[in-house]
Amino acid sequence: MGKNLVGNHIRRLRFDHNEMTQQQLADKVGVTRQTIVALERGNYSPSLELAFRIALAFNLQLDEVFFYGDNTKK
Repeated sequence: MGKNLVGNHIRRLRFDHNEMTQQQLADKVGVTRQTIVALERGNYSPSLELAFRIALAFNLQLDEVFFYGDNTKK
């Protein structure tokens, strides 16, 4: 099975937002902390609805939180 190609900046964004905990973000978007952990580790791709909820939690656009592909190769 291939590597998940949907990446995100959730971990950095949480720290940029007053060091928000994984549980606080989970509560804000209506998922479990384990879901946030899986997202941050790249083990899980969110539904489109969840992706929008997370972006709204940070008051950002979707593409400021999530990206497709490996953006480390620049």
